Amino acid sequence: MTPTDDSLTRQARAVLHCHGLDDAVLTPLTGGLINATFRVDAPGGRRCVLQRLHPVFAPEVNLNLEVVTQALAGQGLITPRLLRAPDARAWITVEDRHWRVLSFVDGHSTEVVTSPALAAEAGHLLARFHAALAGWTTPLPHARQPVHDPERHFAALEAALDAHRDHRHAAAVAALAAAIGAAFRALPPVALTPLRLVHGDPKISNLLFDAAGRGLCLVDLDTLARAPLAYELGDALRSWCNPGAEDAPVASFSAALFDAALEGYAREGRRFMTADERAAVVPATATIYLELAARFAADALHESYFGWTPARHATRGDHNLARATNQLAAARDLLAQQAVLEATVRRVLA
Repeated sequence: MTPTDDSLTRQARAVLHCHGLDDAVLTPLTGGLINATFRVDAPGGRRCVLQRLHPVFAPEVNLNLEVVTQALAGQGLITPRLLRAPDARAWITVEDRHWRVLSFVDGHSTEVVTSPALAAEAGHLLARFHAALAGWTTPLPHARQPVHDPERHFAALEAALDAHRDHRHAAAVAALAAAIGAAFRALPPVALTPLRLVHGDPKISNLLFDAAGRGLCLVDLDTLARAPLAYELGDALRSWCNPGAEDAPVASFSAALFDAALEGYAREGRRFMTADERAAVVPATATIYLELAARFAADALHESYFGWTPARHATRGDHNLARATNQLAAARDLLAQQAVLEATVRRVLA
């Protein structure tokens, strides 16, 4: 379902009515694969963001967003804030779908890191986010499973292969699964403690920048959880340092973008990172590439994913196979440069 579907617009209008925004203008914001998002322009210049949560998220994730962004704002960070309805509801349910209204942050996102300067700014922004939450000890209102769990996703890929033996992509996915498993087994262990409150999905499109390229804030905070910092940084760096799209036919890992991103992160990160967390940066980045390759490969057999591009791929399975192949290729390029990248970590994060 896309932001232009009649049912989506009807639901959106019902939510705006609950917020007293009947006369607002709705503009779909594209680019996200999960939640449907609109910019809301109301009379008098008021602007906010309207989002419909994907069913994968329980509506209670809004309570996590509310308390965490309150803490971020209390430390002077820019952040979107949950705007409760006049009757104090944190979300509005229409036709069994859950909606929320957020404050508007005037910035832009990008799908690809195009320069070392942008990589450094992204690193510094993520480090400010982590530093602000470094002392967080209270349980979140809604406990949810962290996004990253490589062993779980590898097991899910094996289950998908068993369930779809006759799928047209079964042979290609089986070859990918063997390569993913071999690469993962060759990696050193990743430090999984201490657990920290992290964003959970710090891909570059979840960061907002101003017109001058300065980092403003992180968005799409539904994945907030206590998780290893290594996986959080690995997820960020795998996104930021692959210069192409994640479904491109070729992939590479940019050591220059990695260097710049770490330099930016180190401006704050040196203060709170442990020695084990520093040592885990490179293997964790490779691990997340392999985990995502496994997830996309399983989705290629299930013919499922939150979003795909029919204009470039005939089926969801075709698109997901391209994603899986891309992520494995990026992991291999990273591992070919492992010694150089490890030296960068020692130099920058020392």
